[in-house]
Amino acid sequence: MSWQTGAREATPLLGGYIPVAISFGMVAVQAGFSVWHTILISTLIYAGASQFLFVAMVAAGAPWSLVVVMTLLINARHVVYGPSIAPWLPKSRWWPFLSHGLTDQIFALALSRLPQLPAGQRLGWYSGAMLLAWFSWVAGTAAGAIAGEELSRHWPLLGEIMPFALPALFLVLLAPRFTSRSWSIALGCTIGVAMVLTLYGFTNASIPLAAASGALCFYLTTLHARAGGRLDG
Repeated sequence: MSWQTGAREATPLLGGYIPVAISFGMVAVQAGFSVWHTILISTLIYAGASQFLFVAMVAAGAPWSLVVVMTLLINARHVVYGPSIAPWLPKSRWWPFLSHGLTDQIFALALSRLPQLPAGQRLGWYSGAMLLAWFSWVAGTAAGAIAGEELSRHWPLLGEIMPFALPALFLVLLAPRFTSRSWSIALGCTIGVAMVLTLYGFTNASIPLAAASGALCFYLTTLHARAGGRLDG
């Protein structure tokens, strides 16, 4: 079945999801959130970096209006994700729920995989992939929230190591894109903007601004290629 195929092909993503989810569960509980509140954050927000920012800002006593704005700002990249894969997916009454599972990794996997599938299998494939990722994130969060203190007591370095799993997963997903000059230029632009903004102290703004810069760069290079330039798409 197509949903089984989606779940199977998304399984390698769990190597990045689960360690970071465990790390989030540990961090949230240490910041003063209850186990159930921590699990609820992963279930309803389900936004990786935004969850860490959310917990840090709430724990620091930041105004709720600022917390909401910053969380939405970091997730603004999803405005691009949806329209990018929408042409490959059929209409469905379940989309208000299914769109909740559109993460960076699922988007990257879907963008390369959906065009290869028959039209009738795409919705099932996406559902299987996104549900597996979502459940693994919630389960990892629960494990970190419940057993995090015990884990960190036995392995003190665990909390320092696990957050690197997600950046490593991003690198694995992005590496094949560097075979294209257009993608290489766009990714290089994104990395450069993010590094400069971070070095100047604009850590929270670096993610959405770098993503917007990379998207604009990719659009311009693709436009140049269509106009007869030498860049490949």
